[in-house]
Amino acid sequence: MGLSEFALIDHFFRPLGANRDDVVIGVGDDAAVLSCAADRQLVAAVDTLVAGVHFPLDTAPGDIGYKCLAVNLSDLAAMGAEPAWATLALTLPEADEAWLAAFAQGWADLARRYNVALVGGDTTRGPLTVSVQVMGFVPSGCAVTRGGARPGDDIYATGTLGDGYGGLRCILDGNRDDEHSRYLRQRLNRPTPRIELGLALRGIATAMIDVSDGLAADLGHIVEQSGCGARIELDQLPLSTALVRLAADFAQRPELSRLEQATAAQRCAIIGGDDYELCFTAPPGHAAAIEALSHRIDCPVTRIGRVVEGVGLSGRTAGGDSVPLAASGYRHF
Repeated sequence: MGLSEFALIDHFFRPLGANRDDVVIGVGDDAAVLSCAADRQLVAAVDTLVAGVHFPLDTAPGDIGYKCLAVNLSDLAAMGAEPAWATLALTLPEADEAWLAAFAQGWADLARRYNVALVGGDTTRGPLTVSVQVMGFVPSGCAVTRGGARPGDDIYATGTLGDGYGGLRCILDGNRDDEHSRYLRQRLNRPTPRIELGLALRGIATAMIDVSDGLAADLGHIVEQSGCGARIELDQLPLSTALVRLAADFAQRPELSRLEQATAAQRCAIIGGDDYELCFTAPPGHAAAIEALSHRIDCPVTRIGRVVEGVGLSGRTAGGDSVPLAASGYRHF
């Protein structure tokens, strides 16, 4: 006989994550009771991952456990928020103990790193679906939004872009097994939420977003909400060696083919999603401070363009040619 719902919760999820003094009542009651300081504002985000839609059906359970938390922590990073708590709603075809143990370990690997306590949730039977809500804090009035970019601001991106898309293509196009495809699949399955840099950019970044649906789509949200435009220097896009080596194999995909003047790797970086890097804007006078933060936190940061007057996105090639960029990427519907 398999585990009951309550035995499953007690065995795999009650002790999961960090132990925090601000959790008055956590997993195991009808609801959590949490303590909030008076001088801080609560920041909350929620994402749902569906098997076969947001991750391939054969994704390892440890990677699912890690990623479902990582993508939510990335949202907190984009707001400059410090993570605190999470809730987990898990729909399972069956209560497979080995699967659950691996899933819980993947979650724990990340939760303990960022001091996140699991404080509640739900389990039920059905097609594999994972919904996670995360909550964190910012000092009152200090959250970084999408709407603060101004013409003249520099545009930055962390890490390298396009790797998540490349990892997915490696899986869907035959799950090849070489050094570069393994790297890209790891970047897809275990993205790094840029929490430390997000916290450090409070008071420096004028606008910020995490790159979940693709650089063009997500930077498009910033310029739309800020009432301005953006120009991307295509030759400045940060690209991994693995993506550059393999991108030509992906470049004929319909979603990439319309960017003829961009290289194959640049197309992946512009259109592809699932990177969970940060894209942010800041006045040019903060360039030295941003470079210093990048070195101190050990998080690569690259200036990739500038906020301009007008509306919409454009790219500029190394030769100075202008390339129109539609604010498109992954579409949920």
